Amino acid sequence: MKDFLERKGTLVEGRLPFINPANGEQFGSVPAASAADARCAVLQMRVLTGEWGRRSLKSRIQLLRKFYQVLFDEIETITTVISRDTGKPRQDALIELYTCMYYFDTLLRKAPQWLRREKVPTGLQMFKKAELRWKPYGVVAVISPWNYPFVLTMNPVLGALTAGNTVVVKPSEFSAAVGAGMEALFRKVPELNDCIRFLHGDAVVGSALVESGPDLVFVTGSVSTGKAILSTAAKSVTPVVCELGGKDPLIVLEDADVLAAARWGLWGAFSNSGQTCMSPERIYVVSDVYNEFLETCLQEAQKIRVGFSEEAEAPYHYGPMTTIQQLEIVERQLDDAVGKGAVVRFGGEHNGMFFQPTILTEVDSSMALLQEETFGPLLPVIRVRDKAEAVYLANQSAYGLSAAVFGENLFQAIEVAEALEVGSVNINDTMSHYGLPRLPFGGVKQSGFGRINGRDGLRTFTVPASVVYGKPKPYDIGTILRKPGKYTLAKSTMLAVLGPTLKDRIKGVLQLLRK
Repeated sequence: MKDFLERKGTLVEGRLPFINPANGEQFGSVPAASAADARCAVLQMRVLTGEWGRRSLKSRIQLLRKFYQVLFDEIETITTVISRDTGKPRQDALIELYTCMYYFDTLLRKAPQWLRREKVPTGLQMFKKAELRWKPYGVVAVISPWNYPFVLTMNPVLGALTAGNTVVVKPSEFSAAVGAGMEALFRKVPELNDCIRFLHGDAVVGSALVESGPDLVFVTGSVSTGKAILSTAAKSVTPVVCELGGKDPLIVLEDADVLAAARWGLWGAFSNSGQTCMSPERIYVVSDVYNEFLETCLQEAQKIRVGFSEEAEAPYHYGPMTTIQQLEIVERQLDDAVGKGAVVRFGGEHNGMFFQPTILTEVDSSMALLQEETFGPLLPVIRVRDKAEAVYLANQSAYGLSAAVFGENLFQAIEVAEALEVGSVNINDTMSHYGLPRLPFGGVKQSGFGRINGRDGLRTFTVPASVVYGKPKPYDIGTILRKPGKYTLAKSTMLAVLGPTLKDRIKGVLQLLRK
């Protein structure tokens, strides 16, 4: 079985195999693209981008509604493929599709408002008119990950297409079946065939895609992947939007609902086998409730069932690690922590690719477990004196994607949330924010920059273009000041309009009157 799992994400005779990480079963493959294919795809999309971009937004939405219907028609196929390719339960696969469809529906309804031309006041140039328009970049390259291979590919693709771009997609080689499945879904709407291309391949193909000169790159992945893409894109000054890793903190305040904090903290930490960029990876608990919280976590952890079934109503909370490489990272972090004095309070073992939910205490900053993204079911629980120490330690990270705060005093919880150096905060829950389609999602620090979802996420795929129109009028101050010998007039006008105090502005007006 290990031999089969090691082939996941690896080219075999020019093809990428589809391998179920739960049992090592190979259930298909797809031809791998080459670097030349990447260059060709970008050239094709560049030729066709004008036609798609010139379509009215209404026309693009009409075509995308056909694709929306396709996704609904293929729910069972989509969730089956996601489950077999990643090992996650069918219900988790459906939640992934649900999240995507919720965003897609919002996008189709709200895009006309979010991309509407905006009139801009012209101030002193009152005889001019100005507006802001949202123009597509052109060709957008979307490089997506394997942990949520459907939604984290589809959301940026759908945003880019709605905004008028053509798209070249490079899905993860570790979820090749989902990538091939998405390509097949798009083929069911022939009118969309001229605005999207898929490249199935490894990192060589991804690098070639970036080198091929797209107009924008949108990448979701690890920090190392983001840095490599930024380095390559810098050579051609290609803009890049990065949604990278996380090391999300969860803070439990002294007035928290301890059961809720433990239950939903563990759900966030262990869901999808911990392979979620916004899952809690470290919990800071105020000393007053630490013992109660830890004991509650240990009780809740006993209820978690790990396994795999292709049945829609499977009884498992999560499945296997998706890749051997990620399993090895989790093992390394666990060994490092235990070797430096951490205590495993629950779990700590794995059977093949299935890793038990693992809770640790006596963890400190010398351990990789607190410094690096884990992306697996390891959860350190750390005692702190008070909220100030919790905030301080939470911010001592290179990452800044999301966070969670549990506390019944909402004003105090909000105060703590506002002090955290992250892109999103949940109060009294975990991970729910990505499921709100009107909220932009993204991080700070090494978790990346730029946003997906919501109005700001859609505008990520556009260039704001300013347009000013109107002939110069002889009585327009902007026209008058083009003539030489108007320095005193310009100075008086500036004082009257922009003077820092009311007295200064009155002085400027009097000077103009004397003129």
